[in-house]
Amino acid sequence: MEHSLLLNALVYLAAAVIAVPIAKRLGLGAVLGYLLAGIAIGPWGLALIREVETILHFSEFGVVLLLFVIGLELEPTRLWALRRSIFGWGSAQVAGVTLLLLLAALLAGYGWKTALIAALGLSLSSTAIALTTMQERNLIPTPAGQAGFSILLFQDIAAIPMIALVPVLGVPDSHPDAGWMGVLKAVAVIGGLVVAGRYLVRPVLRYIASTGMREIFTAFALLLIISIALLMDSVGMSMALGAFMAGVLLADSEYRHALETDLEPFKGLLLGLFFIAVGMSVDFGVFLARPVLIILAALAFLAIKLFVLWALAGPFGMSGRQRVLFAFLLSQGGEFAFVVFGAAATARVFDEQTASMLVVIVALSMMATPLLLILYDRVLEPRWQRRNQRETDAIDANQGHVIIAGFGRFGQIVGRLLHANQVPLTMLDHDPDQIDTLREFGFKVFYGDATRTDLLHAAGAAHARALVLSVDGIEDSLKLASAVRKEFPDLPILARARNVTHYYQLMDLGVTIVERETFESALMLGRRTMEELGFGAYFARQAAMRFREHNIQSVLEVYPYYKDREQYVSMARRARQELHAMFERDFVAMKRDRDEERE
Repeated sequence: MEHSLLLNALVYLAAAVIAVPIAKRLGLGAVLGYLLAGIAIGPWGLALIREVETILHFSEFGVVLLLFVIGLELEPTRLWALRRSIFGWGSAQVAGVTLLLLLAALLAGYGWKTALIAALGLSLSSTAIALTTMQERNLIPTPAGQAGFSILLFQDIAAIPMIALVPVLGVPDSHPDAGWMGVLKAVAVIGGLVVAGRYLVRPVLRYIASTGMREIFTAFALLLIISIALLMDSVGMSMALGAFMAGVLLADSEYRHALETDLEPFKGLLLGLFFIAVGMSVDFGVFLARPVLIILAALAFLAIKLFVLWALAGPFGMSGRQRVLFAFLLSQGGEFAFVVFGAAATARVFDEQTASMLVVIVALSMMATPLLLILYDRVLEPRWQRRNQRETDAIDANQGHVIIAGFGRFGQIVGRLLHANQVPLTMLDHDPDQIDTLREFGFKVFYGDATRTDLLHAAGAAHARALVLSVDGIEDSLKLASAVRKEFPDLPILARARNVTHYYQLMDLGVTIVERETFESALMLGRRTMEELGFGAYFARQAAMRFREHNIQSVLEVYPYYKDREQYVSMARRARQELHAMFERDFVAMKRDRDEERE
């Protein structure tokens, strides 16, 4: 059909627009919404799309873009620092899962070649699902996220020898030497990629950026990634791994943020298309032929992988909650398993029916991951909190004269300063893990919800000299300030504001001593920048102080009108104009002083 491409695009977009918001509204998550959309429009649903394999190969480019963007956030030195985690975590996970799956397959009566390749392929997890979920939940900086990322990266590396092994185990006319030649080619390609990334790509980016044509810059970024992906694919390597390496090589370049911004929309759309394609690829014909066997096999696979991941997380120091979440995140089969099983069928390691059954098991496991995360969020996490919730710590009301509510990164700095000057402290926080860690370093931190008035009474708020309000959440901060103002109207509150609006809301509650958390540090950095640019130290200091005074004055002047949007914008604009005029006068005065010095 002449317009088949546009019609297919229409179907994909319509399915995503309908299914994903509904899934999100029902709390099922975006990934499951995409998978259900794929099932609905695929061959076993409405049959609106039939070219499933072609779409699946194309949509894998979304995973490629995801790994490139993640690579942009990791400089080579940081990646080198993660080498032990990557090879330690990764090799332990792949080896553990492979061994147990191999034993299970042998006990089920499969030949050792079939069992080995199936176990190796199933040991891989889905980079697209796991990393997307970790980004959505902001888990990458956590121990579970760092371990998960290391394992996924190792799996992409491990996929290369796995594919090389397949022809070796195949029938004699499958040319076993080709696998090891592929490894040599892969090494050569990686070396060429490193050299090109260092000495060729950056000058080209610099030249294109100098033209000032944003669309050509975006086009070159896509051209670069597509070229790398096809090159890696031509030697049997993971396209995503190649893109990740390219991202790492450009992580410390001046074009990193521009590349990340330009590619973000493409990454999101293509990842959604990938999940839709996975949903379409579920062959319900194979499933309906042996439903009980496939369901039992999928459950056994998930159980084995969950057990290995959960057990592995313990020695690496994860808490109970993180161990379960970590296991759920990586429990599914991976998109690279499709490649391994396809190669195994081609090399006749096992037949097409076995390959199809394994693909269905992987697809079902991918669909199970969002459901496992829902189970974690709605059942396991609340139960864990109830089971592990401890009573509020008993507090000696006479032991501290200053109460610090919220002992995170902001509260710690305040607390350390006061403690160093022998000011008695009572510190409150609601994170048990954080409290236990801080107590190991000699801090007196007590568990409890600081918004509870009974806890504030127990903390001696009625006799405290001051309350430092440094909790992270804006809503919790306002709730606590309101409670303190009603219960302890004479207690001085010194608060941290996340932004100007939070500043005004605290003022509405009668809090008069408020510091915006980034204002002073940003002002100091601006002053140091001026000095670096050649301005005199005295002039830079005066400019910073004038800016500070003007900003504080303008914020206070605008405060009565901040709920009136039109008046608020008008006054803010006038304040900026006054600041501009003031700096013009300062600059003229500085120039005059320099001219006088020369004379």
